[in-house]
Amino acid sequence: MKRLIVHGDPGIRKDAVIEYDGEEYVCFGVARQGDWHGPDRPQLWCTIGSEDDREDFELRNFVPMHLETLSADAGAISVVEPA
Repeated sequence: MKRLIVHGDPGIRKDAVIEYDGEEYVCFGVARQGDWHGPDRPQLWCTIGSEDDREDFELRNFVPMHLETLSADAGAISVVEPA
């Protein structure tokens, strides 16, 4: 599992399937930041992983602050399934 911060909104929501950096990921959770007092465009803070990680996410079997954090522009994300 990883944390992906997307600058901009590529049109994804929870359970979307995306392709980033040549790999497919499932977005288990999406938190939208910056609508009111943030940067000039919104940021999506996504918890992503493979389908095998879904049970760990649902059972909270991870430490959020210890996840690897990636950052990408909305244009670098390919949406496979928008959910």
